[in-house]
Amino acid sequence: MIGLRSRCDKLAETLAGAADGSVTLTPDEQEHVDTCLRCQADLAQYRRVLRAMRVMRGDVLRPPPGLFADILLGLEAAGDRQVLRSMITGRRVAYIGGIAAATAAGAAGALIAARSRDAS
Repeated sequence: MIGLRSRCDKLAETLAGAADGSVTLTPDEQEHVDTCLRCQADLAQYRRVLRAMRVMRGDVLRPPPGLFADILLGLEAAGDRQVLRSMITGRRVAYIGGIAAATAAGAAGALIAARSRDAS
């Protein structure tokens, strides 16, 4: 049973090619597929998928009227929100930077004042 399992696993990639005709199974592989229900099911599944893809190839989807305009409006609104966020974030960074600079200046001033008192 383990030997069959690994043979099926090895053959799995080949079955996709066999389904679309791009790969020809060797006589040993074909004999295995003819006697293995799992491989037959996999091959049938690949063929169903290929058939469905061929059918879909001919389908043309027509978007509803106004969809393109709705998408552009949505993108514009999302862009406006992003600009507002970046402006708010930019202001916050500026405020925090200003506070940090003022704190550093105050600390430096306090150190200079303390040293000048010690020197006197």
